[in-house]
Amino acid sequence: MSDDHALSDVLDRLEAALGDGDISVQDVIETLGARSFASVMLLFSLIAVSPASTIPGVTTSVAMVTFLVAAQMMIGRRHLWLPALITRRQLPAAKLARSIKWLRRPIGFVERHLKARLTFLLQPPWLYLPLVLVMFLSALMPMMEFIPASGSLAAAVIALFAAGWLTRDGALVGAAVLVLLGIPALIWSLGLPG
Repeated sequence: MSDDHALSDVLDRLEAALGDGDISVQDVIETLGARSFASVMLLFSLIAVSPASTIPGVTTSVAMVTFLVAAQMMIGRRHLWLPALITRRQLPAAKLARSIKWLRRPIGFVERHLKARLTFLLQPPWLYLPLVLVMFLSALMPMMEFIPASGSLAAAVIALFAAGWLTRDGALVGAAVLVLLGIPALIWSLGLPG
């Protein structure tokens, strides 16, 4: 996957796998590859940002996937594992196709500004901080499903981290960390549980 178009490539691969009916989470993972931790995290967080987030339970499903992906990245697993409860979940292909179309323009804009830089931030021990923050935010996301747009905002921040990881852009990862650090303060100021 070329770094210049890594984000679009994720959308291309999912779009090519879509049929007329539903697609399972397992099919999505197989399409992206079991070693593609960042691709899986990016795609699922983008789904929660897109119009597909209106599907009941999507934010919670995305939260579970991103939490497990981040946890497995932390421990250095080589192949992604998700429980059958998640992998059997069916996603409507028609809504995913509309979401992919909706995401093309913002993804294209972001891609034009990303490049490999500050790559030391993508190595341990620096990498552990954003992964812990992604896990923390993912744990809060199921509650956010009841607060309009908050789950999508959280998923957008996770997508920033995944995009930075996928394109080897440590500057974007660093920016995502700053935003992630601000989210607990925002939650506290709003008086939300957590």
